[in-house]
Amino acid sequence: MGLEIGIGWLTFFMFGSLVILLLMGLPLAFVTGGLGVVALFLFGDIHMVNMLPSRIFPFMTDYQLSAIPLFIFMASVLASAGLIEKLFDVVYQILGGLKGGLAVATIIASTILAAMVGVIGAAEVTMGIIALPAMLKRGYNKEMACGSILAGGTLGILIPPSILAIIFAVVAQQSVGELFIGAFLPGLLLSGMFAIYCMARSYINPTFGPALPKEDRIGFIEKLILLKGIIAPMLLVVLVLGVIFTGIATPVEAAGIGTFGALCVAALSRRLSWTTIHNAAMTTLKASTMVLWIMFGASIFVGFYIVNGGQEFVTASLLGTGFGPYGILLIMMGLLIVLGMFLDWVGILLLAVPIFAPIMRSLPWDGLMGLPGVAPDDVNLWFGVVYMVNMQMSFLSPPFGYALFYLKSVAPPEITIGLIFRAAVPFLIIQAIGLALVVIFPEIILWLPRLVYG
Repeated sequence: MGLEIGIGWLTFFMFGSLVILLLMGLPLAFVTGGLGVVALFLFGDIHMVNMLPSRIFPFMTDYQLSAIPLFIFMASVLASAGLIEKLFDVVYQILGGLKGGLAVATIIASTILAAMVGVIGAAEVTMGIIALPAMLKRGYNKEMACGSILAGGTLGILIPPSILAIIFAVVAQQSVGELFIGAFLPGLLLSGMFAIYCMARSYINPTFGPALPKEDRIGFIEKLILLKGIIAPMLLVVLVLGVIFTGIATPVEAAGIGTFGALCVAALSRRLSWTTIHNAAMTTLKASTMVLWIMFGASIFVGFYIVNGGQEFVTASLLGTGFGPYGILLIMMGLLIVLGMFLDWVGILLLAVPIFAPIMRSLPWDGLMGLPGVAPDDVNLWFGVVYMVNMQMSFLSPPFGYALFYLKSVAPPEITIGLIFRAAVPFLIIQAIGLALVVIFPEIILWLPRLVYG
């Protein structure tokens, strides 16, 4: 029999130790798993030891999680084949004649890239290497150049096939296909808002985003010829999302189709080699094992906390604030933004969603300002997409948002971290507006899944 401890002190011990060990620089997977095991032996009993395999085994055998390595491999093959650089170049040439066109091209290319990649680190770094030098060379305002890359790069969290959506679906027992479809319109909405801001800012003050000189622009026929180079990857994206949206294939089957399609696209562009496949396989191995180890560790940590009454403690604490459902949601979103400053997205999801999702399902969502609310059956889907938009916001939040440091890692020396922080602020405000819109108007999320699934 373990030591007796109240849930308040257990919360302080577990989460306080978590923060201290993470600040020391220890890996999240081993910190959460290690703390869960220590707490289990200190405060649990012999029967709780059975929790270790029972928490881990379901993840090891979950069919839906097999989509993660497949989508990562698909993205790695496309990146190794140089198709991302080609994609940016095509959009850049088509839109370069507009004021702010290069920033808009960055956001559009990032949106398409998000539909190929599914994780934000790859998109952020890739666009930082390709787009930032191009914009600086053309005399773009440094803050807008950095901001468009930061904002565009984070779309990989939201736009399907998002790896975050797959893990959320597994943890919250939600359909992956529904979550993909529900996130599609919010992703396009945010992408459009970012692009409109960049163009409006450039037309108000042309020094922010000067158009390409006339001698550097190409004609309509040349633009059509350029498009030929990205037809294959674009068809691949349409195929993968199309088979999911129409219900022809599950996300896992679509990931398999996408993986085979990526190899074919790389072969058509004469970039397929054993080196390409080896590099893509190693990238997939590292990324997938990182995700799974964090899942194992966090599930033990959260599982022990919930078994000891953590769920009831957090629920009572939130309800005790006296706020209504939307006030509680606001507190949750604030906590997620704070967590996003310190933890990676997988860790936050596995620590927060098992606790937050049941609370969301237990509350009535009758709508704000007389607008339609959310039916009980739709709460899981609605919260899933709201959570993903919220996580996208946390990646942009100074001082520790991950996207800021991804960009700094590939930016030239004159781009300081302070400049990157300032660059994020306008896009963070746009992101907050987007988050408010999907909370106030839940149909932005729910309309398309209802249309597809009935």
